[in-house]
Amino acid sequence: MKQIQITLTPPESKRIIAMGVKKLPVIQQALEKGIILITLGTTNSYVAEELTGKKIDHSRYAAGYIGETATVVPNDKRLPSIALKNGKEVNADTILNEMTSSDVVIKGANALDPDGVAGVMMANPIGGTTGGFIGIVMARGINLVIPVGLEKSIPYSVTEISRRIGIQRCSKSTGLPVGMMPLFGEVITEVEALMLLGAENVFAIGSGGVNGGEGSIVLCAEGEHVDELFELVKKVKEKKGEF
Repeated sequence: MKQIQITLTPPESKRIIAMGVKKLPVIQQALEKGIILITLGTTNSYVAEELTGKKIDHSRYAAGYIGETATVVPNDKRLPSIALKNGKEVNADTILNEMTSSDVVIKGANALDPDGVAGVMMANPIGGTTGGFIGIVMARGINLVIPVGLEKSIPYSVTEISRRIGIQRCSKSTGLPVGMMPLFGEVITEVEALMLLGAENVFAIGSGGVNGGEGSIVLCAEGEHVDELFELVKKVKEKKGEF
C-alpha cells in the first residue's frame, strides 16, 4: 500500500475539509433534491465556496471566532448564512421551517475532544446561532455535519466542559466569556476528508509550526490512489487554500 505524508496549514486544512464535505453522500443527495443550511463559520465559508462555486469573504462569514481572544464579528459586518434548495441558493432566514430528516445543517466547531465530540463556544447569553437551530435539528433528526480542523483538538471532554462553564460563571476573561454546547453529528476533520477524497487510511503524525505554519497538521495517508490525492493537495497548497 502506498503512503504519503502531507503538511496542511489551517487555511489549506479548511479547503481540504470543504472538499471532503462536498463528497459526503448526504450532501450529494441534498444538492440534488433537498435543503442544505450552511451556518456561519470560517471553515463553513470554505464549504460554502465548494458548494456554490463562488468566492466568499472568510472573515465576514462568521459569528464568533478565536482571534487573539474569543470575540465576534459585528452584526453589521457579517454575511448572511447560505441555504441551498435542490442546489440553488434560497433565503436562509426561514429555511429551517421547511427542513426534514433528509436535509443537512452544516455547523463548525471550536473544540474537538478525544472521543470525537465537537463543541461550539457560545458568547451570546441566549445561545446565538447555535441556539437558533440546534433544537429543531435534534428534534427532527436533521443531518448535522460538523467540519472542524484537527488544530481544534483539546485533551478534555467537551461534555464535561459544557457542564462546568458558562458566561455568568466567569468572573474575568481576556475576551468574551463563553459557554459551550456539545454538537452531535458527523464530524469531518482532515482525516475523514482525505478518506472521502481517495485515501484508504489517514492518521495525524504531528502538529503546530512557526514562520506561517502555526496551527498546521502533518498527516500520513495510505492507499492505492494516494498519488492522485497528493497532486490534489499540491494544488491546494499552491493556492494556500484559496478558492
